[in-house]
Amino acid sequence: MKSMLLLATAGGATAGFLLNSVDNVVTYWGQNSYGQGSGELAQQRLATYCANTDIDMIPMAFLYQITTGIGGQPVVNFANQQNNCTTFDGTGLLNCPEIAEDIVTCQSKYKKTILLSVGGATYTEGGFSSPDIAEQAAEKMWATFGPKQDESTLRPFNSAVIDGFDMDFETTMNNAAPFANRLRELMNQDTTKQYFLTAAPQCPYPDLADNEMLNGSTYFDAIFIQFYNNYCGVDSFVPGSTAQTNFNFETWNNWARTVSANPDVKILLGVPANTGAAGTGYLPVSSLGPIIAYCKQFHNFAGVMMWDVSQACERGAPFYHKYPDKLLDQRNSTYWHIYGHVKKTNEESSVNG
Repeated sequence: MKSMLLLATAGGATAGFLLNSVDNVVTYWGQNSYGQGSGELAQQRLATYCANTDIDMIPMAFLYQITTGIGGQPVVNFANQQNNCTTFDGTGLLNCPEIAEDIVTCQSKYKKTILLSVGGATYTEGGFSSPDIAEQAAEKMWATFGPKQDESTLRPFNSAVIDGFDMDFETTMNNAAPFANRLRELMNQDTTKQYFLTAAPQCPYPDLADNEMLNGSTYFDAIFIQFYNNYCGVDSFVPGSTAQTNFNFETWNNWARTVSANPDVKILLGVPANTGAAGTGYLPVSSLGPIIAYCKQFHNFAGVMMWDVSQACERGAPFYHKYPDKLLDQRNSTYWHIYGHVKKTNEESSVNG
């Protein structure tokens, strides 16, 4: 395997999330889960992390109210990074020019793929009362965060256009499929750029919260499976065993090939980026490497997702940028050095799925 230091310092803008790649790195931004309110340990501006050449995609978390916000407007929350936002009059919708600027910088300068993640643990609406209402909500979302349509629509990121939507629901959603499918239709109608529709189910199969979309009803480009906080997490992986009793990446690969509306949907291994990022499932990189190698056997594997970027960066900036001599130190709490496992030359051909 190539030196991690060489890989991490190679530099150069990447092409963002690639559907034909097995080495994508995705990390969520927005919730400051490390918990520091200010200083270097706090979550930094979006563009700070986009400058990291290891990252390919960043879902911004979360939009947690779709239809029940004040004035019928959606509501987003980005923790400490919404401090410079204002609120549109008569609504709970934030106006965030700094984040808008960073989205454009991330896309144009650093070639990152930027999604808006919908849901999260604080989402409580339970979905939509009918398919029609769900589709109307999708159209509202598209007008608010997709290409700018007119001056009357309130847009938190002004003319900045995200690269797609991530469905991250933790509880059962009514009429979730019509909502997601309408977003898919609207994205497909815009041929000026590539859009992505993703989901972040928990690892137990089937995922109860997202099953209405995952049962073959919705065409997803990728799913970021949360292999933590559950019996099927990465901490249940048995090294050297071809038959994994609890760790069920193979089950999800079979889902992709036989159930998913998109049989070539990409599956990313979701892991906690630090000991405090999840209740269970954090592993040192020495243990994570064999799991990534195992997952690379499967046709639909496409990389690793980390929750979240504030946990992955110890100093508010990528660890190796400030401490390159400690990059390979197994004792540090950052996960950037999993890049060495994900970005390595894929010497093995896909043999399963």
